[in-house]
Amino acid sequence: MISPRDLEGQTIAVMGLGKSGLATLRALADSGTKLIAWDDDESARTAAANLAAAEDLAKADWTRIDALVLSPGIPHTLPEPHPVAAQARKHGVEIIGDAELLFRHYADRPRPRMVAVTGTNGKSTTTALIAHILQGAGRKVQAGGNLGTPVLSFGELGEDGFYVIEMSSFQCELTPSAAFDAVAWLNITPDHFDRHGGMQGYVNAKKNLLRNVRGSPLLAIGVDDDESLAVAEETAKKAPWRVTPFGASRILDKGVSGVNGTLYAGGKRLFSIENAAALPGAHNAQNAAAAFAICRELGLSDAEIEKGILSYPGLAHRQQLVRKLDGVRFVNDSKATNAEAASKALACYDVIYWIAGGKPKDGGLSGLEGFMPRIRHAFLVGEASGGFADWLQGKADFTRCGTLDRAVEAAARRARADGIDGAVVLLSPACASYDQFRSYEHRGEEFARLVAARPTTEAGRAA
Repeated sequence: MISPRDLEGQTIAVMGLGKSGLATLRALADSGTKLIAWDDDESARTAAANLAAAEDLAKADWTRIDALVLSPGIPHTLPEPHPVAAQARKHGVEIIGDAELLFRHYADRPRPRMVAVTGTNGKSTTTALIAHILQGAGRKVQAGGNLGTPVLSFGELGEDGFYVIEMSSFQCELTPSAAFDAVAWLNITPDHFDRHGGMQGYVNAKKNLLRNVRGSPLLAIGVDDDESLAVAEETAKKAPWRVTPFGASRILDKGVSGVNGTLYAGGKRLFSIENAAALPGAHNAQNAAAAFAICRELGLSDAEIEKGILSYPGLAHRQQLVRKLDGVRFVNDSKATNAEAASKALACYDVIYWIAGGKPKDGGLSGLEGFMPRIRHAFLVGEASGGFADWLQGKADFTRCGTLDRAVEAAARRARADGIDGAVVLLSPACASYDQFRSYEHRGEEFARLVAARPTTEAGRAA
């Protein structure tokens, strides 16, 4: 565990006691700081009771607090700041995230090489893929951040080690000292506009990763969307940044490309990725291209990278094959929390029994029109059911199921009854999970549990 330095005598407030908040409290336990912790959820406060004093930070004396470590899921500006964030800003108390403490810990001492992965879609897969490649090549590596393992839970690594950190736009805003050795910027599509005030605010949040420079850092950046291409061109003019473009829409003369199941560098063929079973589709070809660009920069050979890509086992909740039952594949893509992410899975299968819905995001299902011929039937759940039903009218058949258990039951029955080769029951919600689940992981785990509980055959049961 990382134990941040130079905090002795300070009073640190921690708001939000999920995984990262609890890890922050544990990391600061022996730092000589006074800790105050709060969460609006009483059960979360109970979980932290032995780590810090509980105090309602909305009513605290902020004149005695030196910094607020804020969970990235809590708004501090738009659409409206949480009352605790508003109090901190009113009293001039800096608001930071746990990754900021990691960078401050290493500010004046040797550190591992640090890699950031950001973008709207593909972050978790690419983070895990880079870490898998490095580990397979015998390097010491730890991965986490938005991926799930809090960065302050990392073990200390020497200069020959690597931290690979998934950085959401929320985390980028809360890490002013971020200075990575390499940044993989995957793509930009509309997301989290309520928190950033629109596309430019969203892009600017991610550009915080490029504000500080350490050595001669690499920006490996996807150039298949206009916003990212503009960032690539802008950054290429700013020494000492080095920019390597990558993409999956065409073979690039410069940079890395993943096209038609093959990776290319500088326009020259590298190797086929068609046998990378856990990386289906053009979106994963882009992820593989990003991982190749980063890992080559980190000193790995092309052969080491190829071995790592082809052996990558996949990521839970991202097109994860849960089970094949009565000829039907059940695929957990719970991490698809917006339409753009869901489109990546919809593009991979031809006969889909689609479970969608949850807490809706801006834009709804817009952009998915072209995938509707693949949808045999949609099964709608959660708060988005009504809006999704309206959108699907005339595009695809659907049933409003309400809850995930009903949707799994209905989808499994219909898929089996239809008996079409290649059928897939696909949980790819295009929504956040917070209306009915604690997280997208919780949603995916429940889907897997429901599928595992199904009998091997449904012979004799009503259709």
